[in-house]
Amino acid sequence: MAEIRDIYNPCEKSVICNDILRALPSWFGNESAIADYTGQVRAMPFYAAFDGGRAVGFAALKAHGAFTSEVCVMGILKEYHRQGIGKTLIDRCEKYCRENKMEFLTVKTLDESRESKSYEKTRLFYLSVGFKPLEVFPLHWDENNPCLFMAKHIRV
Repeated sequence: MAEIRDIYNPCEKSVICNDILRALPSWFGNESAIADYTGQVRAMPFYAAFDGGRAVGFAALKAHGAFTSEVCVMGILKEYHRQGIGKTLIDRCEKYCRENKMEFLTVKTLDESRESKSYEKTRLFYLSVGFKPLEVFPLHWDENNPCLFMAKHIRV
């Protein structure tokens, strides 16, 4: 099982994010999105999963006011999928919410109206850890990438 670590160094956050997103082209194939995430995570709470000394996954949180935090970006190397790392990272995100008295954890992902086997797995993962689909925003990213907004209530 991978070890989850809180990462505080902004450069380390960026490197982990960049390396993992680039290794996941079925999910993150847009160069400008990778660059945007790599910059954003520098200032966010950031948790990384390590297998020995190698970062194999991460999650970064973005606070939205006093009650909600969003899983802004999350990635796990494909060879580490279905090993409990994603659930453990979400558990750590939930702990952050409880520590900060935040009642909701949210995530945005690709809606099922755009066919994608990779994102079908992503949606099933979020459902399996307790997120509920709330609304589709067809133009949030662009018309080819409809956004599904999901949320999970956190008991504080």
